[in-house]
Amino acid sequence: MKMDDLEKLFLQYPLLESICQGVEVSWENKNCRSGSMPESFTMNDILDAEYRLIRFAPFLYQAFSDTRSLNGMIESPLIPIPLMKKALERSKNERITGELFLKCDNQLPVSGSIKARGGIYEVLKFAEKTARNAGMILPDQDYACFCEQRFQEFFSNYKITVGSTGNLGLSIGIISAALGFRSEVHMSSDAKTWKKDLLRSIGVQVIEYEGDYELAVAAGREKSQLDPFCHFVDDVNSTDLFLGYATGALRLQTQLKEKAIVVDEQHPLFVYLPCGVGGGPGGITFGLKLLFGDLVHCYFAEPVQAPCMTLGVMTGLWDRISVFDIGLTGKTAADGLAVQRPSGLICRLMTPILDGCFTVRDERLFQYLQLLYQTEKIFIEPSASAGFPGIFSTKNHLKAGTHIVWATGGNMVPPAEKEAYLRRSDTDL
Repeated sequence: MKMDDLEKLFLQYPLLESICQGVEVSWENKNCRSGSMPESFTMNDILDAEYRLIRFAPFLYQAFSDTRSLNGMIESPLIPIPLMKKALERSKNERITGELFLKCDNQLPVSGSIKARGGIYEVLKFAEKTARNAGMILPDQDYACFCEQRFQEFFSNYKITVGSTGNLGLSIGIISAALGFRSEVHMSSDAKTWKKDLLRSIGVQVIEYEGDYELAVAAGREKSQLDPFCHFVDDVNSTDLFLGYATGALRLQTQLKEKAIVVDEQHPLFVYLPCGVGGGPGGITFGLKLLFGDLVHCYFAEPVQAPCMTLGVMTGLWDRISVFDIGLTGKTAADGLAVQRPSGLICRLMTPILDGCFTVRDERLFQYLQLLYQTEKIFIEPSASAGFPGIFSTKNHLKAGTHIVWATGGNMVPPAEKEAYLRRSDTDL
């Protein structure tokens, strides 16, 4: 980006001064308009994705034992965290109006993160389409048949490729291996060693890069184009990923009803979602806005060194601006959020419906992680704790309603790594 253009941006958006200095900020999206929804997707699109996941439930039930308590569905609990709420109130000396819940995507079966929603869905959709085109399945057939050896042999002719900082690669690699696909994950320098080791242990080819997430995705995309039997899961542009994530909104709606949680003008819903390139939180936000309209308020959480979605939506430049353009490093201990440039697709969809964004320092990620473990005995990884400061930084703690922090991952973290996270810092919030 040219220096003249940057100078104009800083004049137009004074908050950039704090952002480029790595200061925690909270930004309210003035383009968020009442009753405004992009027309790119409808509820029918999300329901189509949901029905596909239901069709595949018999396969998932057989292939993954941790889905059996949910009859083959990939879902996580919504749980109240009253002890965490009290600890947060004490740390800020302020009261949180309304109840506080954790949406535990850190406990999702199969791959233990929010990426199990979108990543697994896209591979399942590709498997269904490929099998149907080959005449291997019929309408209304029991999809438990996907466990059969003939499907394994058939899918071994195809490859699934993805570029990832870690958790998306895990979800793609695990489900691809279960179906019999060959798979290849292009991973950036931010990816954790244990995630790469786990993928290799199940036969996934892992290609490492010294560069960042953007480089890994570009390399994976370019290589996949040379192979007609390769399907590239495009974390930046995939509508299938987006719709897989969006089904999470339907599931949350059901859980709110089961808990008799009222969502109305006097009791709005506040949802805080960690954000990397934007697909996961974007899909969930889109689904929630379709379901609840102006009664739900969604905020994205980003590291101070990688606030790519804040930059993209705030300036209106979307994917034409990178955190590098304003002098940030893009580096963070929250590997899933170590993204330098947002998805243009998600920026476009979020511009009229996202309520705002906020940023958080790395050390605070560990403090919230530890506090949750100390109070509720729930472990989440650093990126998954990014949503907690939004309750106060957006001033929503002063409003009546229900607060939901979306915990995006943590179940697959090895014990030694988990202990290291819990010992990382003992300073106060």
